[in-house]
Amino acid sequence: MPSDCSLAPDFRALFEATPASCLVVAPDFHIVAVTDAYLAATSRVRAELLGRHIFDAFPDNPDDPASSGVKNLRSSLERVLRDGVRDTMAIQKYDIPVVDDETFEERYWSPVNTPVFDAQGRLTHVIHRVEDVTEIVLAENQALADAATIAAQAVEIRAANQSLRDSEQQALEIARQAEAERQRLDAVLDAAPVGILVADRDGRIVRTNPANAEIWGVPRPQPGDVFAEVVSQGQWADGSPRQGEPLQADEWPLARALRGERARAMIEVTLAGAAPERRTVLASAAPIVDTQGRAVGAVAAVMDVSERVRAEQALREADRRKDEFLAMLAHELRNPLAPISSAAALLAMGRLDHEQVRRMSEIVERQARHLAGLVDDLLDVSRITRGLITLDMALHDGTRVLQEAVEQVRPLLEARQHRLTVQMPSDPVQLIGDRKRVVQVLTNLLTNAAKYTPPEGDISVVMVTDGAQLVINVTDNGIGMEREFLTSAFDLFSQAHHTADRSQGGLGIGLAVVKRLVELHGGSVAVHSDGPGQGSRFTVRLPLVQALDERGGRGPAPAPGVPSARSLKVMVVDDNVDAAGTLGMLVEALGHRVTVECGPRKALKQAEHEDVDVFLLDLGLPDIDGFELARRLRSHPRSAGAALVAVSGYGQAQDKICALEAGFDYHLVKPADPGELERVLAEISLRRGEPAPHRPTF
Repeated sequence: MPSDCSLAPDFRALFEATPASCLVVAPDFHIVAVTDAYLAATSRVRAELLGRHIFDAFPDNPDDPASSGVKNLRSSLERVLRDGVRDTMAIQKYDIPVVDDETFEERYWSPVNTPVFDAQGRLTHVIHRVEDVTEIVLAENQALADAATIAAQAVEIRAANQSLRDSEQQALEIARQAEAERQRLDAVLDAAPVGILVADRDGRIVRTNPANAEIWGVPRPQPGDVFAEVVSQGQWADGSPRQGEPLQADEWPLARALRGERARAMIEVTLAGAAPERRTVLASAAPIVDTQGRAVGAVAAVMDVSERVRAEQALREADRRKDEFLAMLAHELRNPLAPISSAAALLAMGRLDHEQVRRMSEIVERQARHLAGLVDDLLDVSRITRGLITLDMALHDGTRVLQEAVEQVRPLLEARQHRLTVQMPSDPVQLIGDRKRVVQVLTNLLTNAAKYTPPEGDISVVMVTDGAQLVINVTDNGIGMEREFLTSAFDLFSQAHHTADRSQGGLGIGLAVVKRLVELHGGSVAVHSDGPGQGSRFTVRLPLVQALDERGGRGPAPAPGVPSARSLKVMVVDDNVDAAGTLGMLVEALGHRVTVECGPRKALKQAEHEDVDVFLLDLGLPDIDGFELARRLRSHPRSAGAALVAVSGYGQAQDKICALEAGFDYHLVKPADPGELERVLAEISLRRGEPAPHRPTF
């Protein structure tokens, strides 16, 4: 299997493997993609569906004159195409064809249709996601039918008892039969997983079951009560325009069933008690009729669906935050792309003087670094939240770690004219941790404080010891937080309220990284705010080693200079024409001779006839990836001794290890830093022992 550091994800394979039952249709309703889960749910294979019209693949059941699945689904899809918004359908009966499309199987579905837009905002596809609820619907129907049948039998037994009282022997026999029937009814009701209520024609409850008691709590409707007098207050919870409105007494499903209707409703109820509790229940009811078809009572089935509703709400909230994050990401990416695009347009005009070209180059370089930083942040949070990082645990002086974090954030604080106060213990405090990651935690908290504190605001950092823990408080007098936001402040992609101008910036990942890194260190982090406009305080607790002498340490090693080098013959291989061309120009500007190839096979052919000192290889090449290309170059006598440098968008530590293990001599992260590239080429040149090239000025 290819390494995850050498290949881009196969998004079609990812889509097909997703556990959700989904298919994708074009605006003309032809199927273009389908998940494995959807195929399993419909007993189909992908080749039968791809390219077919959805209503050709899934027509109405011709044996069911009342079937409306095609009509309802078509209406939903047309609404999505017309309005460009997601459409959630009610539970649908939509039978599916089986056995050579000649026999249909009864199925019930909960569908959602979602529009897909391209980069220009045009609606290109619709994702049709379904959940098979056949078992739930059939189980509910069966439970209602069974309960209605049993209840009808009980009512008939009472009538029979009344008519047979004149005969003592017959009465005793009927009593025995009634008792046996009651016992059977009790067994059925006791085993039923849903609450059951049976009422007579006057709405007086005659039977309940244990599940009903668990749902309603105490007090609860019980035999002898009139349902309309004891039922809890309820509000509609079906997502319709009447959501949240109170149910009238005659709107409850049991009351409607007593009028001869079959009814179902999603209801939120408030249960009385020392601590009132709100629950969401799905209530269904059906009438009990005598032999003349007259309603003589009703039976209701009640199911507690509170957990399901909360799960659905959590999914909607996660979906909302995902959409908000994508919008923020698009904004953050467009910000640096705008000056880069403008600079490229100005450079293409060819009318700039030397100073203007230099300024445009600085803008492009600065914004490119910003883009690379965004990508690095996203990759970093992905690895951190999935637990794929390894901490370099060691003893460090906590005060020095804090000083390093403050220095990294100082330019931002000075730009916003914040007043920063720092209080630290006078003696060294030894903490156990990864120095780089602890600095990252503190810089994230300080940056967060700076972003959400108005100019000239106050920020303080207080470091104290508390037993075996090091406690660091970062406090600001900024915008503060709503109470409800405190519980989700450390969630991924979560941000406090921001204005439309997006002046705070950021992707909403900094605090999530803080929480995960602190927990990986065996510590904890918490946040407190008295409310909007009252500022915030973040408290970090990390393990501490006390009573240890401060260990001597060496200062950082001086940055190595660029050694004298010779001119090299370099081949750049990248399928991105612009990336290959600009990298080739950069290498040439450093005084080396360059050949640029955009295809791996052309590069191999060229290498057979030309002596090359260094190959700069993109890893994500088509046809032959960078790893395979490196192996073939190593196996050819003419290129076996050349230096191989991986130039990749994957920049994590594991990616570099993979490249070096595959035979590369160096690994550079896109966009390649000019200074690092010059250092690598100079080092390769020195190993070959020839004089330095003439480097032009630019």
